[in-house]
Amino acid sequence: MALDWYIVRVLTNREEGVRDNLVRRVKADGLGERIPQVLVPVEKVTEVRNGKKRIISRKLYPGYLLIQAELGDWDGNEKPHLLDDQKVWFALHETKGFGDFVGGQKPPAPMTPDEVDGILSRIQETATTPRMAVKIKRGDAVRIKEGPFEGFDGTVEDVVGGKGLLRISVTIFGRSTSVEIEHWQVEPV
Repeated sequence: MALDWYIVRVLTNREEGVRDNLVRRVKADGLGERIPQVLVPVEKVTEVRNGKKRIISRKLYPGYLLIQAELGDWDGNEKPHLLDDQKVWFALHETKGFGDFVGGQKPPAPMTPDEVDGILSRIQETATTPRMAVKIKRGDAVRIKEGPFEGFDGTVEDVVGGKGLLRISVTIFGRSTSVEIEHWQVEPV
């Protein structure tokens, strides 16, 4: 039995509901060995709002699910020809909100092991240490709203994403000075 990973289109903002429906359907039809995992790929992100830090889950690919499945033997047909393979196919396609496999090929093309490893490792990494959500990019004009440089305007020279720091060029006494400030201490101008 060859279990492969596939990307599936689903209704946007309904990924969790479609996943739950699909897991329920797989369990009811006894297809747990053929479809062992259905994932909504999310990453944990630390964000600061109103001066308070909080950890949120952000979807990596809104409108898509990852499914580990053994779809069976297609033998050049539009649909699988064996009865067990047809059960898997119909369990997937008759689940409310399930779209279609990405790529539109018959049979569907599985993801490469490198693609799967990249997505799964990103999910695992952010589960233990959330990334910082920095919405400001290099070249943006910002106003410092907290700290010793409060009220100064500057331009973002660099974003140190892992730490949530920004290197900003600020004009102090007529001279341009580079300062490092946390991303939540600034606002876009």
